[in-house]
Amino acid sequence: MSRLVVGPFNRVEGDLEIKLDVADGAVTAAYVNSPLYRGFEQILPGKAPADALVYAPRICGICSVSQSLAAANALALAQGLTPPENGAHLQNLILAAETVADHLTHFYMFFMPDFAQGVYAGEPWHEQAARFRAMGGPAQREFIPARAAFLHIMGLVAGHWPHTLSLQPGGAARAIGRPEQARLSGIVTGLRRFLEGTLFGDSLESVAALSNAGALAAWAGTEAPRQSDSGRFLAFSEALGLEALGHGPDLFLSYGAYAQNGTPAFARGVYRAGTVSALDASAIAEDHASSWLIRAGGPREPSRGLTVPDADAPDAYSWCKAPRLGGAVAETGALARQLVDGHPLVRDLAASGRANARSRVIARLIEVARLVPLMERWIWEMRPGEPFCLHAAMPDEARAEGLVEAARGSLGHWLEIRKGRIFNYQIVAPTTWNFSPRDGAGQPGACEQALVGAAVRKGETSPIAVQHIVRSFDPCMVCTVH
Repeated sequence: MSRLVVGPFNRVEGDLEIKLDVADGAVTAAYVNSPLYRGFEQILPGKAPADALVYAPRICGICSVSQSLAAANALALAQGLTPPENGAHLQNLILAAETVADHLTHFYMFFMPDFAQGVYAGEPWHEQAARFRAMGGPAQREFIPARAAFLHIMGLVAGHWPHTLSLQPGGAARAIGRPEQARLSGIVTGLRRFLEGTLFGDSLESVAALSNAGALAAWAGTEAPRQSDSGRFLAFSEALGLEALGHGPDLFLSYGAYAQNGTPAFARGVYRAGTVSALDASAIAEDHASSWLIRAGGPREPSRGLTVPDADAPDAYSWCKAPRLGGAVAETGALARQLVDGHPLVRDLAASGRANARSRVIARLIEVARLVPLMERWIWEMRPGEPFCLHAAMPDEARAEGLVEAARGSLGHWLEIRKGRIFNYQIVAPTTWNFSPRDGAGQPGACEQALVGAAVRKGETSPIAVQHIVRSFDPCMVCTVH
């Protein structure tokens, strides 16, 4: 057996290092290290509760809206606030815009360029893959202007992006009138044209309606979808057998997303082996057994969490904690959301091939196809002249949680207020779940499990199979350690 250290990874947000044990040309064990400690959970105590709306979005520039909304939701619970219908629509619209932009950025800028690498130069499809070449391939030249035009939506409804201050506990600070609705509609329509013409080669509704693996294969074999970027992905991934790469845990978590009048557009729950069960958030605990942190007497529920660095902690190899649900390793992200919500294609893919590198990307594409029509609906369901934001006094004492679905998965903020100030603030990000180290029971995290069995070709120092698996989770490492 040999030891291979891979990292830093390019085209990954933040710092990441992975130690791999390799035998007989395959990974036998993986140890994921989040090497950058940031300390937001130590910055917030002592500050006014509303200051979380300023600090939390700065945890990350890619996921700032979801961090902002999680903070706003925690404060809303503490204040006893429920956003009015307009405010909920606007919150959903802003979060969905970030999620769609993130999914598309992952596809075009992070995942697809790997197919254009020289290691695949002998493959018959490699010439087509040159379209996705990093740093200036034709696909990126087409995608970047489309993304920039779409993100004008943030300036219109959120003031700016990243780090907007528009999201508030009682809704959103920006009131929308009929002219703004028309502009928003035009922006989303522009993105729809790019998606239907370039990414899918078909209508969003047709893509969202794909019901099983057979339907997906038949769709990918028709002329326009076959020539689309998603069709190319399906062809490349089939040729490489990506469905056999990156099998993670069989437990999937979603906090539910885009609620309106208490009902989420994407359901809340836990999925395992074809069954959805209710989520008990009190079963979440953070384990420090492999983290450079004070151990705090064993795993703790996040509302009682303790984040104090200990660079000499024994057996530690990451700054990341190990979140567990009822002691079990869970995967989160678009795949988990669509499994919990019951999308038939995603469930069929999971039933036939478990979670894998291919199905994670497909789930993001399906989610884009589902979200954009929802955004179009929310825009016109807003009622100008009615309230967009409510207000209430901040209590001197409170404990609350803000649970949202970021692009990469389940994000939770746990807040405790004492004597009118933040006493404790704990954050569990999606990549904290997916890239966690081993816990006290020795269970590897989701990505660590997914890397076992990945092929390591002779002479590879950064194995291409490992890159596909890591990027299939779309890690945001700056969110991972706070």
